[in-house]
Amino acid sequence: MRLYQLVKFAVSFLFLISIGLIAAGCGPVQSSASFSVPVEADGMIVNVEIEPGTTVREAIDQAEFGVGTLDKSDPPFYSILQDGDTVVLTRVEEEYVVEQSVIPYDTQVLRNESLAEGEQRLIQPGQNGLQETTFRVLYEDGVETSRTISGTLIISNATPEILMIGSQAPFSVLPIPGILAYLSAGNAWIMRENTGVREPIVTTGDLDGRVFSISPDGRWLLYTRSGDGEEAINSLWVARIDSEEGLEYDLGVENIIHFASWIPGTHNAILYSTAEVNPGPPGWQANNDLYSITFSEDTGWTTKPNVSVEPNSGGLYGWWGTDFVFSSDGEQLAYTQPDGFGLTNRDYGLLNELVPSLPVQTRSDWAWVPPVAWSPDSNFIYYVEHVPQEGVAVDEDSQIFNLAVYPFTGGAPVTIVPDVGMFAYPKASPLREDPSGRESYLVAFLNALSPRQSRDSLYQLMVMDRDGSNLKRVFPVEAGQGFSPNDFFWLPWYAVDEFPYYVAIINQGDLWLVDVDNGNAVLLTEGGLVTAIDWK
Repeated sequence: MRLYQLVKFAVSFLFLISIGLIAAGCGPVQSSASFSVPVEADGMIVNVEIEPGTTVREAIDQAEFGVGTLDKSDPPFYSILQDGDTVVLTRVEEEYVVEQSVIPYDTQVLRNESLAEGEQRLIQPGQNGLQETTFRVLYEDGVETSRTISGTLIISNATPEILMIGSQAPFSVLPIPGILAYLSAGNAWIMRENTGVREPIVTTGDLDGRVFSISPDGRWLLYTRSGDGEEAINSLWVARIDSEEGLEYDLGVENIIHFASWIPGTHNAILYSTAEVNPGPPGWQANNDLYSITFSEDTGWTTKPNVSVEPNSGGLYGWWGTDFVFSSDGEQLAYTQPDGFGLTNRDYGLLNELVPSLPVQTRSDWAWVPPVAWSPDSNFIYYVEHVPQEGVAVDEDSQIFNLAVYPFTGGAPVTIVPDVGMFAYPKASPLREDPSGRESYLVAFLNALSPRQSRDSLYQLMVMDRDGSNLKRVFPVEAGQGFSPNDFFWLPWYAVDEFPYYVAIINQGDLWLVDVDNGNAVLLTEGGLVTAIDWK
């Protein structure tokens, strides 16, 4: 009986093994079924039967749609497809388009005292230049989706028009308030009481113009003299204006690039920022610091520098440096850097940012710093804002610069004049009574003739009310004429009731006096060598 059971068990076991082998011989059992996916491209839809685990790229290949280098798909090429998905292949093509634009020529005026007053001679006719701009244009299924600048090429430079104008008649002598100082051929001169009285103050011929400022009491001139460039870029000096003794003091401070100024409310205290000599471009590495010193008017002896702001990196493009501007009441000090401006807390050595700025990619050895200016009541800061430009891929390459105002009285900054150019240099006038008897002021600024090429453009002097209304051009009065951008100065605050609303400005290297009320402009110097001015 036991033998019979063993035989029966063996037969059953062999039967089960046979059934397994037969099942195995029939092939693998599918874990899931294939499915269909529509693939859309070139205006057609092709349904393809795919297995689980198939990618988008494999499905497109199965549909026999070729894939270009720039083409894109939805879902992305690497995605694993699921039942119910739809594949859309978008054709992407690129094209490089070259457009030409005119570079306007400027006009240079040469004064010639051998010709009669007002006589003109054309020395060289002007000719516009030509520039090519290459754009990279992308199309998706034949529709343009982006256009970015990939390069520029100047085909021909503009040739300036040169006019020779006679100036045989003597200069007009105008009464002026205070002291109007100017730097010409490396020497410092002043006009006092009227434009016909000119006195040399410093005649060393090596003033570099980085600092050129009259003290608040009108007794001293603060200036920088060029150094040898290897150990020192320049040095800081003062010279006595109201003395025949010709006092000049070396303050023992070197490498002043952006800022040195008289501290308001003092007559012998100075605030300054320094840099280090650097053999590479631009020749320095800014320290972005702030120090103060006081000098003796009798001996020139100076105190030990007092640190207000320690040396620091200075933010983005900090190697270029930081500039500072005192408020009109002397109570606050604004700073401005390539990536924004704010207020300086000298008690704690901090910089408190008010408005961030979109930096400018100059692709050169200099950096753009937003120009800022205080209102005469110290309630507003006028500044140039850099904003993104539509169609430009990199925001830092934008060529849009607007004039804006930051209110300390509350509210957000406001853009008041669009497209003024990067070197607008706004500056508010002193307060004066308007026809209604209220105190008011004007804002002057430079406006680029070619705002989207403002780096190389000529500019015009514009004046407006503080809110941006009543905007008008005051110099040059001729439309289409302009001058190279530079700093300018309003007449001193104490003289607004007795003198015309004058602005002193440099044009073609000479000093001009412009009456902003009527646009009358008077030439004060000859020779084309004036590079800096101040008026106190």
